[in-house]
Amino acid sequence: MSQTNQTCTTCPYCGVGCGVTMQQDAGAWKAEGTDAHPANFGRLCVKGSALGETTGLSERLLYPEINGCRVDWDQALDTVAVRLREAIDTHGPEAVGFYVSGQLLTEDYYVANKLMKGFIGAANIDTNSRLCMSSAVAAHKKTLGADAVPGSYQDLELADLVILVGSNMAWTHPVVYQRLVAAREARPNMKVVVIDPRSTATCDMADLHLPLQAGADGYLFTGLLAWLAREKSLDQDFIDRHTNGFSEALTAADAACPDLASVAEACALPEALVEKFYQWFRDCPRTVTVFSQGINQSETGVDKASAIINCHLGTGRIGHPGAAPFSITGQPNAMGGREVGGLANMLAAHMGFDPAARDRVSRFWGTERLARSPGFKAVDLFRAVGEGRIKVIWIMATNPVVSMPEADLVRAALAQCPTVIVSDCVSDTDTLRMAHIRLPAAGWGEKDGTVTNSERRISRQRAFLPLPGEARPDWWIMTQVAQRMGYGQAFDYPNPAAIFREHAALSGFENDGERAFDIGALAQVSDAQYDQLLPVQWPISVLGPGDPGAAGTERLFTDGHFFYPDGRARFAAVAPRLPHAAVSRDWPLLLNSGRLRDQWHTMTRTARAARLMSHTSEPFVAVHPDDLAEAGLRDGELVNVESPQSHCVVTVRASDDQQRGHVFMPIHWNDCFASAARVDALVAAIRDAESGQPAFKQTPVRLSAYGPSWQALIVTRGRVNVPDSQHYWCRIPGERVTRLRCAGTRAVDSEWLRARCPEIEQFATMEDEALGHYRLVGYRHGKPACVAVMAPTLPDLDEDWLSRTLEAGDGEVMQLLAGVPGGRRDNSPMVCSCHQVRQSCIEDAIHEGCADVAAISACTRAGSGCGSCIPELRALLVSTEKEKRDAESDGNTDRLPVHAVG
Repeated sequence: MSQTNQTCTTCPYCGVGCGVTMQQDAGAWKAEGTDAHPANFGRLCVKGSALGETTGLSERLLYPEINGCRVDWDQALDTVAVRLREAIDTHGPEAVGFYVSGQLLTEDYYVANKLMKGFIGAANIDTNSRLCMSSAVAAHKKTLGADAVPGSYQDLELADLVILVGSNMAWTHPVVYQRLVAAREARPNMKVVVIDPRSTATCDMADLHLPLQAGADGYLFTGLLAWLAREKSLDQDFIDRHTNGFSEALTAADAACPDLASVAEACALPEALVEKFYQWFRDCPRTVTVFSQGINQSETGVDKASAIINCHLGTGRIGHPGAAPFSITGQPNAMGGREVGGLANMLAAHMGFDPAARDRVSRFWGTERLARSPGFKAVDLFRAVGEGRIKVIWIMATNPVVSMPEADLVRAALAQCPTVIVSDCVSDTDTLRMAHIRLPAAGWGEKDGTVTNSERRISRQRAFLPLPGEARPDWWIMTQVAQRMGYGQAFDYPNPAAIFREHAALSGFENDGERAFDIGALAQVSDAQYDQLLPVQWPISVLGPGDPGAAGTERLFTDGHFFYPDGRARFAAVAPRLPHAAVSRDWPLLLNSGRLRDQWHTMTRTARAARLMSHTSEPFVAVHPDDLAEAGLRDGELVNVESPQSHCVVTVRASDDQQRGHVFMPIHWNDCFASAARVDALVAAIRDAESGQPAFKQTPVRLSAYGPSWQALIVTRGRVNVPDSQHYWCRIPGERVTRLRCAGTRAVDSEWLRARCPEIEQFATMEDEALGHYRLVGYRHGKPACVAVMAPTLPDLDEDWLSRTLEAGDGEVMQLLAGVPGGRRDNSPMVCSCHQVRQSCIEDAIHEGCADVAAISACTRAGSGCGSCIPELRALLVSTEKEKRDAESDGNTDRLPVHAVG
């Protein structure tokens, strides 16, 4: 809903689904949390709070293009329709594929699924949700009879025991994490268990951390079911009245995990630690188990998720306040895509491909072309492209050349595909570079529709910006193509509200409570009611008076009725196993990958906000210090990370948070921001046999020194030419200044350095060619616009000061050549992105007497924004106090200054 210069919408980042109020302040857009939104109650993380900084038109795709040439919409749409029709007529509908995204709105998703499955006539449409949620979907359907998350965020606040497994919630879902922190402070007896091979920021609030062997979660939860049975701590009445398959599941669990010792051995955990966890689970009827990518992104993800659900079914901990298995989604509309049938093995509205469902959907859509069977899942879809079976692929709002496993093969497949169509809102991604036809899509803030978050809550995303250039909403683009293909009557939508009404009507069509997803009560909402729609959790079978939210369903299965025909849930007989991927002499380390606190997916939005780049500005691999020493590597140097599939070049970080033998890399960097940092190129396309979800968490790799002969830093207030891939480089965008870090093993000279800055008119230089030392200050219109430094080892430079000075267009030439101002400078890590507070400032505050987070916040403002940095503040409290004690025990009470002096 909107007021003057103020719009209530929904955040486009993770699956929390926070309400955001956008308002203009002195011409700039600012984001604030919407107090009344039940997902976040006014809270925002640092990414959400920086949304106003990402709404500019820099690097936007604003006009249609064919083969790199701008065309008008009629030519672009006609060409798309002709290419699709030619492929269908010549090779059949199976020659067409769509790959879509949890970034789409539900209305966009609905049109894409209807066009592909209903009228093109094949089910070769899959979504990047396959990469993050499909194992949870399969487990829900297998055990509960429907893809239905049982609980809500409030259940985490009501629970006596919260188990976080395979989730670094403090960074990936920070607002839900902050809700949990607040609940814990209000109820100190609440216990929190974190199950993760890494020691993450989420462990900051853990009463118990189980750093189990990577991939062993299935043993832990299968063992829990067997142990509860031996302890006679199962809810036999619930099992008898509401479930089937218990005896088979228990037999399998007993065979795999006959005792605590066998579980502890499989998990590589002390037996006492496993027993403590099991006892806590037994003793806390109000238990919520939150699981995410550490469970899902596995070759046995369905079994692992099913093992978790088994434990809740066995104890009746489902359908009650504070008791549920809870799959938390990674994207803002992964749930909405599942609702409309965005996965290749689903038809629409949570219906499959059984004859009754096909007949129902065919009649509702008025089509005789409906797909008869599931299509290619994501990995197989791109393999079919590479094998020439798919002639036309349309990719929308996602970047598979970066995010798919075996990403190099995905790029190679697209390179030989006859027609690659990409709809996106940005002008350059790794995937857009492969496109023959580029279609400019509306971005967040420019389009209207709905999204569904992890707790089944549908929220409105509202436009507050005009459509820029010739950008158009995705639903409009697809309906225009459908009309040109002769399907106009079925795609004659005047606006998103009309699409939503049809989507809602299909969910309720011949439902009668048989399908969990039902929002049929919203099928008759007017355009005005749609515009004012309040956040509401499905199912919604009756429209409440005035407030749709009042008619939503906070919690499912409260009556013990599940969505199998007999109303009973199904236990899954799980035979856990460890991953097939294993370390060896050639590949001695196991790579895990995941998100960082301040970044999102492939950085197409977050990289526009300079403060979001300040926490971590360069790709890295985190390695245990002992593994680093064993490999003969130094903290901070560039290393090669190799797998049998590909290689990356990144900076290495020593980290005690890693187990020995395990390394971690973030997923975000790509060829638009770094020379060789696409981590998913390293990952083999090993998938769960049931869900098709790839296993991103355990890839055998090896490290070796990159060994550059030179390093360079370029800071420029203009365009920068990145080197070719034979050199290492990392581009760090800022508000008005870009930084480029480079290194290489092949010799270059000052002319190479000058060529990186094509807009510079004149250079002042200091050079020692014999030693390979070069320092340049570049001028444009008589003002300094660039500083470039190259040497065998890069000197200590104050990059922040250089950036600020060049932004202002001033600075003394000698200071610029030196790369440092007079006086103090601070290159310590950024901790608080909200208020730009660095580590040294926080350490100073601790040394001056700040003994807790509240005191640090009062002194420095760190932690007083979104709260995502609070775990790091606590870690600094511990480490700084330890340094003080060590210094006192050594008799050295003099503290060296944290800030270096120029």
